[in-house]
Formats: sequence, structure tokens, C-alpha cells
Amino acid sequence: MNLITFEEIIKLVIMSFVIGFIFTGFYSFRPKNIYERMRKKRKYDFRDLKFSILVTAPAVVLHELAHKFVAMGFGYSATFNIWGFGLGLGLFLKLIGSPFIIIAPGFVQISELAFTNELAYRLIAFSGPAVNLLLWLSSMFLLKSNRRFSTKQLAGLKMTKYLNGLLFFFNMLPFGPFDGRKVFFGP
Repeated sequence: MNLITFEEIIKLVIMSFVIGFIFTGFYSFRPKNIYERMRKKRKYDFRDLKFSILVTAPAVVLHELAHKFVAMGFGYSATFNIWGFGLGLGLFLKLIGSPFIIIAPGFVQISELAFTNELAYRLIAFSGPAVNLLLWLSSMFLLKSNRRFSTKQLAGLKMTKYLNGLLFFFNMLPFGPFDGRKVFFGP
């Protein structure tokens, strides 16, 4: 059994770019001077896209890979898939300038055998939010430390903290398709 397939890597890259685009401009790392504030933006700033991808991709990619690798650790087959509707909805909301974002970019399809082992099922479900919890707490700890960070690093840590905290709490909601329902109520 392959750890990860080429097709899954392509899907993860596509998901990372789309999520990066959705969060572009959410938190800019560049301090804006008076000139930048007054002039209208005429072209797309790819530096903001790169920054956004570097901050958001770990939150989502590591979340999904945690589900996959924990399931594989229990001996189940697991495959990452993009959920086109969930990713498309987030993209649509970004393009119309919505004040809120709903994103459900992908999921890991796990073999039916996982439903027979309740503990494995719950651990597989919790592994994704656990990664977000770890990233959230790590960034919070780094922000509270007395280290000196550049403006870009500080912005990245703040966005990492915010995004992973949000992902952890939303994914742990105990209803619907969220991981929390699987963690709290089992298969």
C-alpha cells in the first residue's frame, strides 16, 4: 500500500492553491504606507498569495493527512479526495466578496472496516483536529514568547493561530459532517 499517491499529491497542491487564494488579503504581512492605502490596487499581488498558501496549507493539508495516516496506521485503506462543492463554495464566497467564508475543501475516504472498531474510528476522526490544536497552541506559545519576530513572521504566526483555532473548534462541533460528531458519538 502506497503512503501517498501521485494523484493525492496533485489534489493536495490544487487544494492548497485554492485555499491560499481564498485567504489572500485576509492578513497582509506588508505594512501599508500612506501611498499604498490611497492608491487603488490595479493588479494581483502574488506575494500575498504565496504568503497565504504558506500559512493556510499546513493547517488543511496536515489535518487531512493526519486522518489518512492514522487510518493507515490501524491498517485501513485511506484516500484523500477534494470535495469540489465545498472548495467551490469557498471560492465563490471569496469572489463575491462575502464577509464570511465557508470552506470544506476535502475529505479522506476510509475503508468500511474502520466502522467496526469504535476506538480506531474515534481516533481517526480526532487526528485531524488534533493537528489543528497542536498548530494553534504552538503558534500561541510562540506569540507569547519574548522572541523578536519580523513583521512577516508575526503576521504568519497570528494567522496560523487564528486559522487553526477556528479549524479546531469548528471541526469539533458534535453534529453533521464534522469530526466532532464522530469523536463524541462514534460510528
